Amino acid sequence: MEAVLAIAIGVLTSSGVYLLLRPRTFQVIMGLTLISYAVNLFIFSMGRLKVDSEPVLVPGVIATLANTADPMPQALVLTAIVIGFAMTALFLVVMLASRGLTGTDHVDGTERSEVQE
Repeated sequence: MEAVLAIAIGVLTSSGVYLLLRPRTFQVIMGLTLISYAVNLFIFSMGRLKVDSEPVLVPGVIATLANTADPMPQALVLTAIVIGFAMTALFLVVMLASRGLTGTDHVDGTERSEVQE
């Protein structure tokens, strides 16, 4: 299970970095989103990968970390998902405004043909 999660985090991170280096703004936004997904998976994995453990204290079960799941990474990931969604929405609005003002969706505001001339 740990190997699958590590591979998933690596694939998401490498895909996100690749998209961040692209010249179009939508690809940059998708790269940031993929990197935020990778970070969420990484934070979630820090809470120990444990199946069938209680997230809260239950009467009759000893309150140790071996019997319960750590709620802090779960809360951090939930907060990061909400913040990531708001960040993506804001970036999309800024991208649309930039495209309306400059007429192009390149990150630097110029087309490749204009730079080469």
